[in-house]
Amino acid sequence: MLKTLLNRILPAAASAKPAGAPLPALDHGDVARADTLVEQGNGLEDAGDLDGAEARYREAVAAAPGHARAHLNLGIALAAKGDTAGAERAYEACLAIVPDHPFGNYNYARLAFLREDFARAESLIAAALRARPDFPQALVVQSNVLDALGKTEAAIEAMEVAQRLQPDDLGGWFNLAIMLQKAGRPDAAEGAVNRVLAVQADNLAALELAMRIHANHGFAAEALAPIARIVQLEPTAWAHRSFELMLMNFAGGVSSEALFRRHLDFGRDLALAVPVRFDRWRERLDDQRRLRIGYMSCDLQSHPVAAFLAPVIENHDRSRVEVFCYAFGDRQPDAMTARLRKASDHWRDAAALSDEQLAQAIHDDGIDVLVDLVGHTSQPRLSVFRRRPAPVQASWLGYLNTTGLAEMDFRLCDVRTDPPAISQPQHTERLLFLPDSQWCYRPLHDVAVDPIAPFERHGWLTYGSFNAALKITPAICRAWGKILQRTPGSRLVVADIKSERKRQAMLADLASEGVAAERVEFLPRVPIANYLNLFNRVDIALDTVPYGGGTTTLDALWMGVPVVAAVGDTPVSRSAASVLAYLGMDEWIAPSIDVYADVAVARAADRGALAALRRGLRPKMAASRLTDVTSFVADLEAAYRTMWLEKVPC
Repeated sequence: MLKTLLNRILPAAASAKPAGAPLPALDHGDVARADTLVEQGNGLEDAGDLDGAEARYREAVAAAPGHARAHLNLGIALAAKGDTAGAERAYEACLAIVPDHPFGNYNYARLAFLREDFARAESLIAAALRARPDFPQALVVQSNVLDALGKTEAAIEAMEVAQRLQPDDLGGWFNLAIMLQKAGRPDAAEGAVNRVLAVQADNLAALELAMRIHANHGFAAEALAPIARIVQLEPTAWAHRSFELMLMNFAGGVSSEALFRRHLDFGRDLALAVPVRFDRWRERLDDQRRLRIGYMSCDLQSHPVAAFLAPVIENHDRSRVEVFCYAFGDRQPDAMTARLRKASDHWRDAAALSDEQLAQAIHDDGIDVLVDLVGHTSQPRLSVFRRRPAPVQASWLGYLNTTGLAEMDFRLCDVRTDPPAISQPQHTERLLFLPDSQWCYRPLHDVAVDPIAPFERHGWLTYGSFNAALKITPAICRAWGKILQRTPGSRLVVADIKSERKRQAMLADLASEGVAAERVEFLPRVPIANYLNLFNRVDIALDTVPYGGGTTTLDALWMGVPVVAAVGDTPVSRSAASVLAYLGMDEWIAPSIDVYADVAVARAADRGALAALRRGLRPKMAASRLTDVTSFVADLEAAYRTMWLEKVPC
């Protein structure tokens, strides 16, 4: 994904100019002269003359040292000039005179927030609001402070009060949308960001946030509209363009030809903007020498990519390869990160490096084969590959489609996900086929299969979907409705649909096929061990189109649950089918979505076969090369050497 929007729009500093009761001041000093000087300073400040304004405010302080207003305005001018220490002294002087001064506390709180002293900021802004409860700018700052302290719900409440007081504040609506999105309330977040876009249709930050909200809702087609506008406004925003390509894989109605053309456009435009940096690498010399393999990813934490990668790195033959990992992204390292770091020969933290710096580091490491595990997914860095830091560059695992780059030499896949005659013409890379599958599966948790199928226990059949909400299109949902309608008494379990709007849209699609809402159960997101156990509630898993399941398909089969899949015209639409075909389960594969329901209903009718699969699928997988890490890694290493021998001259 793209970098999360975390910017906070703070209101401006506030002097004592707003209408209201006069603030108390000490009786000594020439307060009238000080006020005149403050007014003159305000005028100079409005004209952009901060030096002149500062001089007037210092004169005001000298004229009336006990006048809080003079110290306040001096602090505002100093803060505007970047003199944080001076501004703090001025605000402290103001509050020493009037401890509950609303504007003094507010401005000091803004300063404390900006230098990330959140505890101090929380105390100061609370004091400002005690003195002036109807102070919308202070409520905005309080919201930002509370959010920074992890008090998200309280932050949302403060911002909602602020927006009731100033409903035309677009920055406030934007902040509120960010917090609502982070709190897992995408429906409310959508309403807030739409308030911004209604006034500023081309606000880039709001467009990006709207795109993310739609995507998190699970509406790929709707998310494409704002991202397409961003790409029009900023054609060299490569991360946005990558995200548009990724969304096109999810959205129904996008042909494989149109998708390929958009990838070609990306590669062409990137080539025009970023020059190739390197044209010399380590020489081959010895055909059998130890290869340096570099893996690049933003997902080296608890993530499906990392789960597939970890056993590979742990089982690499160190006499044949030397492993380098280049880790980047904005997610926090975790136990999986530690596991990968321990298994690697070399670990490079690359998050702080620019693409130019990262390319240089890879080249300096003498990498022979550089493997991209990201493609156009969450945090792509394809301009690194455009610079050509390694003689062989390949895509694997993270993005099941072409990158569009001429500099990406190969894509690792298998003949079932990518039939050569169909898939090769839609790739800039040369497809290199692993002998069995592009995946090798190792479950992260040991969860037992319940040998009794749910239909044997309850008397009705339960279908289930554990794919991401973004993969569930209206077309596939209506196909599920046909399946349920033709399977009397059946029910559907769907996991991790956070958005109420998405749930209602799904129920409407199902209802259009005659399926009542009472037959559908939405389950919340749960930890992975509990997630695997959910398969014990399901008789048949239903795959999605056009973006099929990879990890979820393997998880389902491991848990004894067969999967119904339909084949489309892109690699991601053949991912589940490729696993089923490898296991000899061709009768579970529909050649198109048009006959998807027919296949599912026919398989559901054979309850004896279902019961047998429940008890036999895991042993079948365990005995296959789908779980044979040693063989898979040997095949992968052979593929790396094939690439290298082909691309690197003697």
